[in-house]
Amino acid sequence: MGGEVPEPRRLSRALSFGVPDEALHLVMGYVDAPRDREAASLVCRRWHRIDALTRKHVTVAFCYAADPSRLLARFPRLESLALKGRPRAAMYGLISDDWGAYAAPWVARLAAPLECLKALHLRRMTVTDDDVATLIRSRGHMLQELKLDKCSGFSTDALRLVARSCRSLRTLFLEECVITDEGGEWLHELAVNNSVLVTLNFYMTELKVVPADLELLAKNCKSLLSLKISECDLSDLIGFFEAANALQDFAGGSFNEVGELTKYEKVKFPPRVCFLGLTFMGKNEMPVIFPFSASLKKLDLQYTFLSTEDHCQLISKCPNLFVLEVRNVIGDRGLEVVGDTCKKLRRLRIERGDDDPGLQEEQGGVSQLGLTAVAVGCRDLEYIAAYVSDITNGALESIGTFCKNLYDFRLVLLDRQKQVTDLPLDNGVRALLRSCTKLRRFALYLRPGGLSDIGLDYIGQYSGNIQYMLLGNVGESDHGLIRFAIGCINLRKLELRSCCFSEQALSLAVLHMPSLRYIWVQGYKASPAGLELLLMARRFWNIEFTPPSPEGLFRMTLEGEPCVDKQAQVLAYYSLAGQRQDCPDWVTPLHPAA
Repeated sequence: MGGEVPEPRRLSRALSFGVPDEALHLVMGYVDAPRDREAASLVCRRWHRIDALTRKHVTVAFCYAADPSRLLARFPRLESLALKGRPRAAMYGLISDDWGAYAAPWVARLAAPLECLKALHLRRMTVTDDDVATLIRSRGHMLQELKLDKCSGFSTDALRLVARSCRSLRTLFLEECVITDEGGEWLHELAVNNSVLVTLNFYMTELKVVPADLELLAKNCKSLLSLKISECDLSDLIGFFEAANALQDFAGGSFNEVGELTKYEKVKFPPRVCFLGLTFMGKNEMPVIFPFSASLKKLDLQYTFLSTEDHCQLISKCPNLFVLEVRNVIGDRGLEVVGDTCKKLRRLRIERGDDDPGLQEEQGGVSQLGLTAVAVGCRDLEYIAAYVSDITNGALESIGTFCKNLYDFRLVLLDRQKQVTDLPLDNGVRALLRSCTKLRRFALYLRPGGLSDIGLDYIGQYSGNIQYMLLGNVGESDHGLIRFAIGCINLRKLELRSCCFSEQALSLAVLHMPSLRYIWVQGYKASPAGLELLLMARRFWNIEFTPPSPEGLFRMTLEGEPCVDKQAQVLAYYSLAGQRQDCPDWVTPLHPAA
């Protein structure tokens, strides 16, 4: 008995022998999911080697979690690389610009040796003109995708170099980047030098638009399917729309003279447009959309001047929507129209609108009534993200009952109303999690008292498949946090805000979550030096403590505004790169005593 090989090991050996390398190469080519790839690479050394040689894409979920040299040695034939930098909190002014996440070490080490690299995606990172130049010198001749998502530190000089050098570029993505404008020639250079561009996105930037350059781009790039731009009066884009016959996705532009419909009567969108997001559109400009509203699959109304009734009128003409993005001015009445009309809807995003209480009262907000109507009417929903003014256990239970395909659910309860109908939300959260078994991402940001320790325990019990979670203002004590942690066996990334937990409890909770790779916490019962966080110390685990900001001292965000957060923060993450060397002075790396 003692000499028998365990069944799983015997199976692994059987699978690893007798299969030619050529066959394994072909099989690996059909395995795309990172977790499946990881499992396959652990079968034996041979499978590990073949995985290394056939892996085409890698996402590094946090740029300090890996070392560029080790990545190169492990995957020398990568064609696509995605890197994520600053924590998500940077998008909300909670982390300043000098925090770190510099692209330079990655670009300098990988650009030349990764001879197959065709696509690079950087998110929330600091990218300089020199970084772009280094990348272009080595990979510009074969680069097909360059995505700089919410990045900063570079200028239009870098974009001009990209436009001149990357003639195979199919995707240039710059959405929400902070870019120094040294002149608009980059767009003209792109139009002149590129004939294969499919996607161009500089939405929500301050880059200037020359309409003639866009028209030239459309004439030269017959394959252009998606264009998202900064502000440019829509009446100046008539020539572009006439030339861009293949265009399917358009966002940006602007209606600079709201109420002047006659100025925009000649605007005709290309015949294939089915994804649309227009900025500064008011009620009088809505007729521009009406001729093709029934064919729209995606509609973004977040940056419009539409009232609740305007939303109702427009959405009632869009029965084939798969994606809808709005502000909470849509109100419960608007969501009732969504539920009645948009039976194919897959993704619904309801962002925070105007903070003026009077305007909110006049236009209405989103509550349990609207969410319930959507849940009942749109049963194919896979993604819901909503800012709400009120919510009940019953509404959450309805979402769980009717939206079985949800894989991502995010709810923020605003603090505008003095009273919320039905708190705590323990039973509603339990019902939603028990029913939505496909959930992989879950966010719940409430008000104090929104979720008791019992509700926190429910989240732990029924979130076995969830890999990312954000929780705010939840729980009542350290005991609730520990009970939550015990159940989160597959959780890989956790963010906590405005919580009542102690440092000791946070550390113990981390030790109870075996799959956890990253945790960020803001607003908790912090000690002066964060020393109790050392209880979570383990091999390859980095701990960074940011003490509360002294009165009168502000760190700066990307836009040059004071960082809004003064509370202590904790960032801890699994890393094969060791402690990072570029911590700012106001971040304290914690090391256990030798």
